[in-house]
Amino acid sequence: MAQQRNQLDSEKFSCSICLDLLKDPVTTSCGHSYCMDCIKTHWDGEDGMRIYSCPQCRKTFTPRPVLEKNVLLAVLAEDLKKTGLQSAADDICYAGPGDVSCDFCTGKKMKAVKSCLVCLASYCENHLQPHYDVAPLKKHQLVEPSKNLQENICSRHDEVMKIFCLTDQQLICYLCTMDEHKGHESVPAAAERKKKQKEVEVSRLNVQQRIQDSQKDVKLLEQELKDIKVSADKTVEESEKMFTQMIHLIQKRRRDVEQQIRSQQKTEECRVKELEEKLEQEIRDLKRKDAELKQLSDTPDHSQFLLNYPSVSALSESKPTSSINIRPRRHFEDVTAAVKELRDQLQDILRDTWTNFSLAIAEVDVLLSEPQPKTRDEFLKYSREITLDPNTAHRKLLLSEGDRKVTFMEQRQRYPDHPDRFTGCFQVLGEESLTGRCYWEVEWRGIVYVAVAYKNICRDGWLDECEFGVNDKSWSLRCDTNSYTFCSNNTKTPISGPQSSRIGVYLDHRAGILSFYSVSETMTVLHRVQTTFTEPIHAGVQFPSLVLFPRGYQPTAEFLKLK
Repeated sequence: MAQQRNQLDSEKFSCSICLDLLKDPVTTSCGHSYCMDCIKTHWDGEDGMRIYSCPQCRKTFTPRPVLEKNVLLAVLAEDLKKTGLQSAADDICYAGPGDVSCDFCTGKKMKAVKSCLVCLASYCENHLQPHYDVAPLKKHQLVEPSKNLQENICSRHDEVMKIFCLTDQQLICYLCTMDEHKGHESVPAAAERKKKQKEVEVSRLNVQQRIQDSQKDVKLLEQELKDIKVSADKTVEESEKMFTQMIHLIQKRRRDVEQQIRSQQKTEECRVKELEEKLEQEIRDLKRKDAELKQLSDTPDHSQFLLNYPSVSALSESKPTSSINIRPRRHFEDVTAAVKELRDQLQDILRDTWTNFSLAIAEVDVLLSEPQPKTRDEFLKYSREITLDPNTAHRKLLLSEGDRKVTFMEQRQRYPDHPDRFTGCFQVLGEESLTGRCYWEVEWRGIVYVAVAYKNICRDGWLDECEFGVNDKSWSLRCDTNSYTFCSNNTKTPISGPQSSRIGVYLDHRAGILSFYSVSETMTVLHRVQTTFTEPIHAGVQFPSLVLFPRGYQPTAEFLKLK
């Protein structure tokens, strides 16, 4: 009786919108009370209509009422909370949106706590009690509340489906076995469930194992993230220190050069001023002598002229100051030239070492990596456009098509001298420094070596250090009309594979993988190298030096545009 009274009391002080005890209660002019947030939210939804209504009696208000907190209701609701009646209110579980409602409640539906697979109904806690007390009902199978109980009813015969047809792999009722499933192999649904349950358990074990493995990987990756951040922060800090030191060193050298220039400037200025003073004194002396000579010349008395002549003539015989040779106005231009040379050297060093920086940064890898590509479309995701470097081309090689095509010529080309040029081997290198994953294709004719090499490979003469595939700084695939031969470190390996005028080259610099493919309608791997690359790679092409091609025949190789 007390419980019923508590329930009634709690209902009196409950918000009809949220069904909970009133919070910051407010009362409308029609006398109904709500939580302030609940009624505000309700009226916010009616802003577009400009008419506001009471959720219980539907009385309308225009304009929107200004609500004040109902202090008395707030005190009473707070007292209910203190006396423990809030828990009783919480126990009243009405079915809300998304909940399964009790099939036996009349009026306001309570939230179901169980569903019966035999009765095909859902029950609240009160209406479920007979399943715990009545012996026949105790045998019924209870499950968590479900809205899909009707799926257990045969749509054809309106009977519970308790049989599993093995032939059609579906649930059926007992009447189906005598109808469209007659003669089919069937078993009780419970038996099939038991069989499938074992398979599910095995699958669960596999899934759980994968979850554990993935969780371990997640922890490894989390630690990897921390290590990457710590390493990156430390590297940035140390790099900043070293760059600052280099800047300070350059600034100190700049100050030293400036100090030496200023010191030499003062020395030279003193020397010039000293010579200037001597010249000015000589000018004064000469003017005096000129005056004396003029005076002597103007003397009318012959005797006086002859008497004064010896002393005046002696003055005129004094030695003049040595002539001054002024150099062309260069002064400190040699210093400027020396500083410019130093600047150019630093630029070259920074340009050459920047690829090493990029490579070192790119070596930062996570524990999980992408799989190697298999189809041509997957390879094309890593395609790179290769441009040949004219400064490396042998003088018998002609570049064309935007420096993507190279042709062997009998006549030597007029290339300027350059330290990067191959002088003996008929070779050329690409301009791009290749790291990471790269893919390119070469269309060839004649006899061509499709190659890759380090940039620091030797360039001068016919030495083994220069020729692609004859040293540890290069790798090449010799493509002939009838055969392929892979060359590396002066070792030749005959390769069998389908003939094609197009060769695909795939590089995974970080993984140390270099692969050559015969490209036609399909891609066939000709040779794969697993090694460790210590520097960025450059694509290259070589033509044989000991093969005499027919007159007018020009072997070619062209790096294709793939995008």
